[in-house]
Amino acid sequence: MNSTFWRDYSPGRLGRVFTFLLSVFLLIRRQESFLGYRPMEPEPLRRRIVALGASFIKLAQVLATRADFFDDRYLAELRTLHDEIPPMEAVEFQKVFSRAFPEGSPFAAFDERPIASASIGQVHRARLADGTEVAVKLRRLGIEKQVKADIAVLGFFNRLFRPIFSTYTQNSLDALLAEFGEMIRKEVSLANELGNLKSFSRTYAASGVIFPKPFEELCSEDALVMSFEEGIRFDDKEGLRKLGIDFYEVIEGLIFFYTEQMLVRGFFHADPHPGNLLIRSDGRLVLLDFGMVKRIADPTRVAIIEMVKSAHEEDFDLYISACKRLGVIAYEAPMDRMTELAQRMFEIFNDENLDATTMQDLAFGVMASMRDFPFKLPQEAVYILRASAIIEGLGTVYIPNFNGVKDILPVLQSNIPRALGTEKGFFDLIKDEAHAAPLRMKQLHSAIQKASEDELRVHLSERQLEWLQSRIDRRLRSFSLSFLMLLGGIFLLIYDPSLKGWALGIFLLGGIRLIYAR
Repeated sequence: MNSTFWRDYSPGRLGRVFTFLLSVFLLIRRQESFLGYRPMEPEPLRRRIVALGASFIKLAQVLATRADFFDDRYLAELRTLHDEIPPMEAVEFQKVFSRAFPEGSPFAAFDERPIASASIGQVHRARLADGTEVAVKLRRLGIEKQVKADIAVLGFFNRLFRPIFSTYTQNSLDALLAEFGEMIRKEVSLANELGNLKSFSRTYAASGVIFPKPFEELCSEDALVMSFEEGIRFDDKEGLRKLGIDFYEVIEGLIFFYTEQMLVRGFFHADPHPGNLLIRSDGRLVLLDFGMVKRIADPTRVAIIEMVKSAHEEDFDLYISACKRLGVIAYEAPMDRMTELAQRMFEIFNDENLDATTMQDLAFGVMASMRDFPFKLPQEAVYILRASAIIEGLGTVYIPNFNGVKDILPVLQSNIPRALGTEKGFFDLIKDEAHAAPLRMKQLHSAIQKASEDELRVHLSERQLEWLQSRIDRRLRSFSLSFLMLLGGIFLLIYDPSLKGWALGIFLLGGIRLIYAR
């Protein structure tokens, strides 16, 4: 941590962050206390998160999907966190407004009372000179510097506590914090949000979903100016009923749109809470706030699809293969534990009596039951799980016994050919393969030539490298402890020859550990 960190962090805040993270790490380890300190109870922990502000609220929202880390009491409390805080003070607002529009206000009218206030920024209603109604999102004063300091302290404490966790938990925490840091750094940049909005508008132009239109000449890192979109919040059941909106059509449309985003295109809005989803009087969906947008690499997206498909069809080999490629199952996981995990998922997807059980509860139950299993949850899957849980929660508002597995699976099943790129006809596939044949022959010739010249290289997968790293780490730790005991015995003998019995015992124990180290 550099000097900038210390300027941005007071000792009191540093202490509050430390006790919060210590509680989190103890809960992950399922340890009751450390040097007399006990983890905070769920409700005080939630209050501490709110007091620490933007970064920690958003981190907690991600942690709320990790049933492999926390028990139900803590998960229930973390899920109640909302990204809503009081608006900026008048002095702060004026500084931000002046920085965003240094040449003076470009608006014919501007309402200084925000219509929405979150941890990163707040939204105001305004009108341009030509009468166009716009929404103006202003970034909070100093939020970028605060987020950078928060990421630095999170990384520092993660490194501090890292040795107390197993290799798999370490990898999960590292992946979570790295992904979180990247996501929140992007979210505090309104220029990045503008880029996300434009990309979404292009990618899903034919979806029938409404996106705000940006006024790029007025946008910057501190301000995002876009068309003001009218609509009723997705969770306003009474308002939608008055408009005569068909709830089933709305939910079906939302499920289809998110299936398209997450599993077909691999480019999705990761924060679909009710404030970001509006319904117009004609029943069309309006999507807002593009600060949290996630891209999923094609191999990960295909692995997720195949995992769901194989679980539904009880295809054990494909299921295990997909889980390994996704990284859910560790490379060296024993076959009996893999069978246990697969059987749990097969039972879920083939249970006809799931009406009272939610997809989120089922997913969390499987994760919680596998806490001691050598696996980790990739962050792409975490964001998909979070978005799916929010959508399912919206579904239960309108449809009694709405169930994510039973309602989303048919949509996924019908889109699997498109998602896997296999929707083409037989002759189209033959044509594609014919075009690719010269390249494949060249690749085969190159491989044979390299093999004959002893230059053929074998590339290990990320999962295999991770397994090798964990084995090497364990072996190095064992050797290090053995050598320390050997040196300790020698030092003790030099320091006090009268303790030669103790010295010899420690030296022999170190030697035995070194010989039998595994």
